[in-house]
Amino acid sequence: MNYLLPTFQRGHWLITQHNHPMLVKLYERHYSANKHVSIQKRMQNGVSGPGEAMCLLTLACDAGWIWGHEKFRLDDQEGVQCRFFRNEGPLLSSILIEEAVERAWERWPNERLWTYINPSKIRSSNPGFCFQCAGWHVCGKSKGGLVVLEMRT
Repeated sequence: MNYLLPTFQRGHWLITQHNHPMLVKLYERHYSANKHVSIQKRMQNGVSGPGEAMCLLTLACDAGWIWGHEKFRLDDQEGVQCRFFRNEGPLLSSILIEEAVERAWERWPNERLWTYINPSKIRSSNPGFCFQCAGWHVCGKSKGGLVVLEMRT
């Protein structure tokens, strides 16, 4: 099965399917992945979550990103969420983030972009620093203590 959509590659990202094997494998290694779900189930159902989504994968399959857009959320966040980002390659994460932002605003113009960061799960003295290098700003914390970062036009 061809999981990549060859009509869209600019910069380092390709749009792909939510169940692309390499995207699923990257997701499996992310701290937010539910460890109680089998890889077979992820391959069947994908990893993009509810609502509208855009899944990105680098040509080398060493970085993945998922944008998600839901109209109704229980946490009252609005806009397009970075649900997942993992970079295992040599490219600077901030460059990949900047390019992912461009893809999001092409699809969802002028929408607020946002993400959660779990500081206790990241080996960094400054969790979310790569997002901040790409122009994102800390805008608060969730009820559960997750840092909320956002990018606005």
